[in-house]
Amino acid sequence: MHDNNSALENDPLVAQALADEKQRQQTQIELIASENIVSPAVREALGHEMTNKTLEGYPGKRFHGGGQFVDVVEQAAIERAKKLFSADYCNVQPHSGVQANQAAFFALVKPGDRILSLDLAAGGHLSHGARANYSGRWFEAHHYTVDRDTGRLDYDRIEAQAREVQPILLIAGGSAYPREIDFARMAAIARSVGARFLVDMAHIAGLVAAKVHPSPVQHADIVTCTTTKTLRGPRGGLILAGSDELARKLQSAIFPGVQGSLHSNVLAAKAVCLGEALRPEFAAYGQWVKDNARTLAETLVSRGIDIVTGGTDTHMVLLDLTGKGITGQEAEQALSGANITSNKNPIPFDSSRPSEWVGLRLGTAAATTRGFDEAAMQQVGNIIAELIEVAAGRNPDDAISKAQAKVAEVTAQFPV
Repeated sequence: MHDNNSALENDPLVAQALADEKQRQQTQIELIASENIVSPAVREALGHEMTNKTLEGYPGKRFHGGGQFVDVVEQAAIERAKKLFSADYCNVQPHSGVQANQAAFFALVKPGDRILSLDLAAGGHLSHGARANYSGRWFEAHHYTVDRDTGRLDYDRIEAQAREVQPILLIAGGSAYPREIDFARMAAIARSVGARFLVDMAHIAGLVAAKVHPSPVQHADIVTCTTTKTLRGPRGGLILAGSDELARKLQSAIFPGVQGSLHSNVLAAKAVCLGEALRPEFAAYGQWVKDNARTLAETLVSRGIDIVTGGTDTHMVLLDLTGKGITGQEAEQALSGANITSNKNPIPFDSSRPSEWVGLRLGTAAATTRGFDEAAMQQVGNIIAELIEVAAGRNPDDAISKAQAKVAEVTAQFPV
């Protein structure tokens, strides 16, 4: 039998860590592109007693009794996602974006089939055929990259490579490509070689939902995404399709294909975040995220910092630190010392060794949720530029303490 004491009384170690994490989020500027800040309503759903309920299967066809209220939230999440993304099919059960991708593979390809996706260093994702991932071990993975001079996708070159490789599946999307992708052109390339077309829009899903970024749903056979990042929801995945042609395959691909029981409380939180994304103010938020990213990029460029592709069309800004003579790890540590959170990242044609990567990835979704405006983003950009000079040995160490003070001012002005 459980007691009803608070977490502080039951487990002070965990309670302290939770309190410290809450304080960290309040006092640091979060610029990791895959992070955001959920609403109190999403948090409430995640912590609800619905987490106690075990279910397998789909609404109305469960393998356990007592699921009638989970049916309500799952069906609501499905209908909201279909409306939000103009999709005819949606599965809201994937535990993550990676498992959504696993299900897409389960439905479309067999082990040993050829897949063609964006190279990891050019902004692709591990689950799209990287050698270290199951997708690179189970499938014959080939990768296209970006133009060396512009950092952008070269669709003529991708088409030529697709004709050479003859993939069963063509994949678009990734985790560090800051520009819009021509989904119509990629779909045409897939059709020209008889391939299926998968788009992973995990990073841009919120921008697509806000109608400030082109949607892939009407072009791809399957679209996968997460509900976190720019969609500002719980950690989990979605599968979408513009038609219901693959509905039966995708339903069985998730359960029993790659997952067992669902996470009932997360389904409720997904329903909440999708409902929030249907509100008019979310469209304004999406545009604000893009505007802040553009402001951040322009500020950094004005301070002599190279940006991959020269700018951004999304929430993401990818720094190329080659000219500064430092690695992404060194820049990440310098920013961390002043309470700005970021992550090292490869840039196109970068080293295969993470310790040698010269990229730093930044994103504006979480800061925008806090209310950061153009002036705040300019200030953040200038702070980052000063810290990069510290890492490069061209600014005195006391610049870090000065940056800490500036970060404290900004975070106090925009509380979580």
